[in-house]
Amino acid sequence: MTDNAFGDEAAVHEELLRLPSLPPFDPSDPVESAIISSLAGSWPRRAVVKRPEPDLDDLFDAEKADYPESLIPFRDHDVFTRLDEPVRRRILAWAWIAYNKNVMDVEQYVVNPGFRLLSQDAFGTGLGDTLTVATMQAMVDEQYHTLMHLNASALTRRRRGWDLPERRLPYGPTVRRHQQAVDAAETPRESALVSLAFTTVAETSISSYLGLMTDDEDLQPVNRATVVLHRRDEYCHSSIAGELLKIVFERLDGNDRRLLLAGLADGLEAFRSNDFSTWSAVLDHERVRGAHRIVADAAHDSGRRNLVQDCTAIRRLCDDLGVTEEVPYEWS
Repeated sequence: MTDNAFGDEAAVHEELLRLPSLPPFDPSDPVESAIISSLAGSWPRRAVVKRPEPDLDDLFDAEKADYPESLIPFRDHDVFTRLDEPVRRRILAWAWIAYNKNVMDVEQYVVNPGFRLLSQDAFGTGLGDTLTVATMQAMVDEQYHTLMHLNASALTRRRRGWDLPERRLPYGPTVRRHQQAVDAAETPRESALVSLAFTTVAETSISSYLGLMTDDEDLQPVNRATVVLHRRDEYCHSSIAGELLKIVFERLDGNDRRLLLAGLADGLEAFRSNDFSTWSAVLDHERVRGAHRIVADAAHDSGRRNLVQDCTAIRRLCDDLGVTEEVPYEWS
């Protein structure tokens, strides 16, 4: 039997991922980060999961839109503008459900797998207690964020009286690209590096995605409150993810570094992309005539901007590491 709390299989996987050239962990000389130490110590005061839950029903305002129409990529399309108001309101509600689903899927299938590898010290960096605790705290946060967004979607369905099931929607670009990259990895170590890269991109960039919903005073108060609370935690997670990546990166050889930087580029492309497959599913479910034309026109609009514009946090991280020019990505 192994001492690994995750069982024999996890112990074998972790051993495969370790760098054989590194000395064993020395408890008298732990790898610690002052930034992460501070964040870990402040967790009981700052984390949303440690605070009383707001009463969502009290916040719900049936007169306000569930999602900003300004974020709909085909909002000016003649087919969309001619839709009856009830149909348009349902599409906005669907957009909020899809937004929540994407957040939940990224947390569950991209972020937490990467944090889990770090918490197991899968890269052999000899993380000390503070770093491990900070990573585990982040994982708890992510589970709670998932519950927050699930509750918000459930409230929308209940108060609107509409059947808007997540199962009708596909995974978003980040989850799909992450899974493709993991499946294409030739070794467990390459798979782990891919996961770390996507986790870092997601955690340093998700604040921008959440920020899309925070400034619209005409938006449903529950929805704004959900993303505001979530976003507060993510500012801290961005620092945690960035510092952990730096620690791992400094201990990688040249080939592993190239794999990690390529993963960052792949993750950035996925995270910033527009999700037209989800819009197709929404419009098909609502049986909007001309749905395929709406989506196709929006997808081929050369003037269309990516939904997420600000990924400067990952750029700063690469600048700190001195590898910005080595990342195979066209920085804007």
